[in-house]
Amino acid sequence: MKILSNEDVATLLPMATAIDVVEKVMKNVSKGSETLPLRTAIPVGGSNKMGVMPGAISDPACFGVKLVSLFPNNPEKGLSSHRGAIVLFEAETGGAIAMMDAGLLTAIRTAAASGVATRLLANKDASSLLIVGNGEQAEFHLDSMVCARPIEKVTVVGRSTEKVTAFVDRASTKYPELQFTSDIEVQPHTANADVICTVTASAEPVLKGDWISPSTHLNVVGSSIPTMREIDDAAVLKSSIWVDYWPSAEAQAGEIVDMMGAGKLDRNFIRGEIGAALSGEASGRSDISEITLYRSLGIAAQDLAAAHYVLTQAVQKGMGQDVAF
Repeated sequence: MKILSNEDVATLLPMATAIDVVEKVMKNVSKGSETLPLRTAIPVGGSNKMGVMPGAISDPACFGVKLVSLFPNNPEKGLSSHRGAIVLFEAETGGAIAMMDAGLLTAIRTAAASGVATRLLANKDASSLLIVGNGEQAEFHLDSMVCARPIEKVTVVGRSTEKVTAFVDRASTKYPELQFTSDIEVQPHTANADVICTVTASAEPVLKGDWISPSTHLNVVGSSIPTMREIDDAAVLKSSIWVDYWPSAEAQAGEIVDMMGAGKLDRNFIRGEIGAALSGEASGRSDISEITLYRSLGIAAQDLAAAHYVLTQAVQKGMGQDVAF
């Protein structure tokens, strides 16, 4: 078995590459060729949870499981809110062939999936970005959006002035060519945003439909369980929506679960899975003024494809630790 560290994953999976890897596997997901049970989350004290995400994919052929702890207060300790491991198995004999850090790989593949959607759905000249949230996913979504569109202006909004300012300071050092602003209020910045990414852990909507202008593309990412939602009903109803995987969206996307349960939304309202749109089996953006929305929950297929790519590169470059298992 090859053991790969956080540093190995960072070196071997740059964002531009991750976007291509995720795009390929999402096409296969929508063809029905992958096996993806819904993730299981169990409480492990307070607001903390442990998630189990098994899956099997056909190209590349492999299967495995991600075991990840979700500890929302970890950033206050200087740690990622997502920590854990991915175990990868090869398809020929069923052997466990690799284990790697799950926190960083999750962060990269989540932002990469938003990059895939933005590259497909956002207007080609989208240059202004609004990120709602200032944690780890905000950082990786900045990387992803810069890869996906010709971003020139970035606004970052968060609840803490100190944390938002610190984020912008780091980001402007990494991307000195971009113009950055920061705030603790969302609404003033929505009208001029071509792309909006919500990457918060909020249980209540942080983005309202009345604030969103025509032509905007939204990546709604942060709310990953049915009791959380980042957008209100109006934002849902005025948007054309694509999901990553129908079974998880219907069971775990808070706004979709709520509105379907209340009879305000039916399945036909959703345009389809992003993989189907990538393959041309579902429609994409219809015109320049349309508001497009990608509802991301994250699925094991993304983890497995990314992990397999990392392993392949590690073998080629002689990286990681080989251990008897």
